[in-house]
Amino acid sequence: MKSKLVVDSCVDMNEEVFRSSDELERVPFRMNVDGEDISDVNLNTSSLLSRMKASSKKVETTCPSPNDFLHAYRSSKNVFVVTISAKLSGSYNSALVAKNILLNDELSDGFVHIFDSKTASAGESLVALKVKQLIEENLSNSEIIEKTNAYIDGLKTLFILESLDNLIKNGRISQMSGLIGSMLHIVPIMGSDRDGFIELKRKVRGRKKAISTLLDMIGEDHPDFANTILSITYVTDLEKALSLKEEIQRRYTFKDILIFKSGGLSTVYADDGGIVIAY
Repeated sequence: MKSKLVVDSCVDMNEEVFRSSDELERVPFRMNVDGEDISDVNLNTSSLLSRMKASSKKVETTCPSPNDFLHAYRSSKNVFVVTISAKLSGSYNSALVAKNILLNDELSDGFVHIFDSKTASAGESLVALKVKQLIEENLSNSEIIEKTNAYIDGLKTLFILESLDNLIKNGRISQMSGLIGSMLHIVPIMGSDRDGFIELKRKVRGRKKAISTLLDMIGEDHPDFANTILSITYVTDLEKALSLKEEIQRRYTFKDILIFKSGGLSTVYADDGGIVIAY
């Protein structure tokens, strides 16, 4: 039976990795900037950033509804779903409600399994890629679940923010803390914990020091480089992502390094110049 992969739009895009097909469907988040509702579908992120910078208000984000997921499920009897961390969004719960509706009311002999990626952006993109590869290997549903859960448990996600503006607007950090950070050129290095929450990993002064520290942190984790794929999501600066890729390749021997362009949701929180890595 052919399986379908459904993801929410916190999975960032790389057309070579996630080619558009009947086997993969991206269910969008929605953003609201100054009262304008924006769907995270083929979104111009530069335009979104301009609107965010021009607004003094919080940018509201809304996860896909159960009906959005239900619509995506209906075209296959065997569906795997990957969502952003359940600790960061209601997307996982929406996907679960849709599953219960489908299997209880419409397709009792169907199969739907939902993976809480416990991460976001570059990390969630790698989880989606893992599921896609396991489906293509024609593994059984139980094998796909077991291998993907093990992969999620070992995944690390880190990100560097060059702008704190949107985190301040959205109440993620206080305005005073953000102002002090900006004045002192403090660059926070954030990351996901084992439960799927976002936590502060390091605080360093200056972008160059932040990149150097990020590179050191990769080595401190001692990943199995030869069998590990690293992903980089960039918001606006492809050259920055390519430069980081080169630096990582000089120091480590990852199996592959993939670059993803941020979608709308990643853009809202990583903001202009943000970089997210996962491995």
